[in-house]
Amino acid sequence: MKQYNVLIVDDIPKNIQVLGSILAQTGYRVAFATNGQDTLKLIDTNHFDCILLDIMMPGMDGYELCIKLKQNMRSAEIPIIFLTAKNDQESILKGFEVGAQDYVTKPFSAPELIARVKTHIDLVEKTRELANLNIHLEDKVRLRTIELEKANRQLANIEKAKNDFLSIISHELRTPLNGITGLTGLLNQTLLDKEQREYLDYLNQASQRLVRFSDTALLITSLQTKNQRFDLFSVSVPILFEMALDQMEMQLKEKSIVVHTSPQVNKLTVEADADLIRKCLELMLENAIYHLPTHGSVWLTASKEGSKTILSVRDNGAGFPEQLLSHMRDDLINEVLIAYEGLGLSLAAVKLIMKIHNGNILVGNHPDGGAVVSLIFDHIS
Repeated sequence: MKQYNVLIVDDIPKNIQVLGSILAQTGYRVAFATNGQDTLKLIDTNHFDCILLDIMMPGMDGYELCIKLKQNMRSAEIPIIFLTAKNDQESILKGFEVGAQDYVTKPFSAPELIARVKTHIDLVEKTRELANLNIHLEDKVRLRTIELEKANRQLANIEKAKNDFLSIISHELRTPLNGITGLTGLLNQTLLDKEQREYLDYLNQASQRLVRFSDTALLITSLQTKNQRFDLFSVSVPILFEMALDQMEMQLKEKSIVVHTSPQVNKLTVEADADLIRKCLELMLENAIYHLPTHGSVWLTASKEGSKTILSVRDNGAGFPEQLLSHMRDDLINEVLIAYEGLGLSLAAVKLIMKIHNGNILVGNHPDGGAVVSLIFDHIS
């Protein structure tokens, strides 16, 4: 158990003897001085945990000595308890003003004296422990902050590298794909037999699909890096549907897909970026067409439900596998990509576009059969 040092300062030896006996019996180590000068010399060469200081001393009294002790760096934090025969408010108040922490009155009560000394030593110890703990915690926080900043920089670098990679890959794909598309167009004008034309059509469809894949990857990169321009206006839903259908006209004709629109479409508008929402609808139509048989059907519908406007693309194909739908959550776009060919990347782009519109997407199967993908807008014109 730690033993604490107490300094008794009193010009009366009998008082020193009484106080020293009480403290020694309680386990304290005791030193003493009978005047201010001796006290200051002891402070310079010794460590004390508490000072008992008599007020009424010849020469330098207790008040003056207390001031000097509080001005000395070695003793500034040591608790000082005044010893006084005076019990008047003025003397006690003056003691506190010059820096004392407490007082005991003469004649001394041993239990009171021990309690006060213990209380102030414990208080200093706890304060010191708390200060050390704060320093330790500040060091840990500083270290964690440095580690977090480093991790954030690494994540930012990884994200940038990923986006740069996607951008480079997409651009690198576009160059040869444009050449392939051009060549297939030229070959289509030459004399080919039926089998060759079928191969050429397959090559053309595959290259066009890769071009759209590249465009979607670039769009996702642009959305993730916030480089995509975003202009919000009131847009007519029929115009949005018309723009998307115009872009997908060739694919619709190739598979003889029948397109249906609901009458309510003509009455609705949404607050949106027309180009981005058109792109959403194109991606939704592309996926529907890709998974539909020849002569399939697509429905473009729009409705209002309370404060929301919902634009949907539905088909009469096989619909989404139940296993896929059961795992369709916000954080599983990559799983969707693996589970269902052609859907995941498009959904990732659609989801990002709807996110910047403060909206959402809903994916499911229609009760009458086929898949349904819906855009849900919370802001209505």
